[in-house]
Amino acid sequence: MLRRDFTRLIGAGAFASAMPAMIRPAFAAAPLKVGFIYLGPVGDFGWTYQHDIARKAAVAHFGDKIKTTFVENVPEGPDSEKVLNDLANQGHKLIFATSFGYMNYVLNSAKRHPKVFYEHATGYKRAVNVSTYNIRFYQARYVQGVIAGKMSKAGLAGYVGSVPVPEVVQGLNAFMLGMQSVNPKARLKFVLINSWYDPPKEGEAAKALMDQGCDILTQHTDSPAPLQAAASRGIKAFGQSTDMSKFAPHTELTASTDVWGPYYIKRIQDVLSNTWKSTDTWGGFDSGMLVMSPFTNMPDDVKALAEQTVTAITAGKNKIFVGPLTDQNGTVKIPAGTVMDDVALNQMQWLVQGIEGKLS
Repeated sequence: MLRRDFTRLIGAGAFASAMPAMIRPAFAAAPLKVGFIYLGPVGDFGWTYQHDIARKAAVAHFGDKIKTTFVENVPEGPDSEKVLNDLANQGHKLIFATSFGYMNYVLNSAKRHPKVFYEHATGYKRAVNVSTYNIRFYQARYVQGVIAGKMSKAGLAGYVGSVPVPEVVQGLNAFMLGMQSVNPKARLKFVLINSWYDPPKEGEAAKALMDQGCDILTQHTDSPAPLQAAASRGIKAFGQSTDMSKFAPHTELTASTDVWGPYYIKRIQDVLSNTWKSTDTWGGFDSGMLVMSPFTNMPDDVKALAEQTVTAITAGKNKIFVGPLTDQNGTVKIPAGTVMDDVALNQMQWLVQGIEGKLS
């Protein structure tokens, strides 16, 4: 074909119709690239493991409409901003940052990449292209406390905590209030390891608490190490973020289980549908973002009480942080009949009476 004839066909719109159908290219939409950054390894069998289960659920749901990338073991510091920027530069249009300490680095990266959507887990700072999402973990801590109050012979429980941010303080207080609801004289000791994921420190903290007489343990850290340490001494304990019963089949009582999958699927769909907007989500039992793993290794009456407690919290009949509540010094923090609101919950930096130890 002469060039002038080629040009004439193009100009007449005839070229496409003149091409054999079998050789016409089919242009499929490129998959949406979705990035995830994780604080720990996907094999921590706790916090990060549960986020990665949700990522896999999204892949199963969307198929070839999306392509996901995850980066594990990203510390909560300036390096996280580099990872976020790298993902954005590689064409990821939606990025999930799954730990509290990424917060300011997410905002920095989002400012640098205004056409990328960011989702930050457990944070509270937002922007036009930054959403926040969280789970009301404290609801499960209260249920655990009720179980501990019924089952602890010494009336003394131990709590392995991470860092003294409001999320962790909420959990300490909710657990104590749950214990006190069935045993007003109950006490709670805690150790903060100043890390979210450090199995050796987690295990040592659990042992230290048991050495102080705690006969039931819980945790707000990411590995099964505290549960395993408790099991080694025949002490009952609670799992964290996911059902850890395979690590302590005879001693795990239940676990607070985080359900991120539906949220991830919804937010990915929002981007695909061009309807994504910056939002703040804080779900609990009522939304299905939080569930308790099976109640095991406990008497039937304790199991029944735990189930009733979940039902009451889900229905809004038990709001947990209801006055009068006093701190360790006896100062009234929440007056009688007052329900603590979300703003106050997210600023919580005091401990209720019955908890032994200081936040700093």
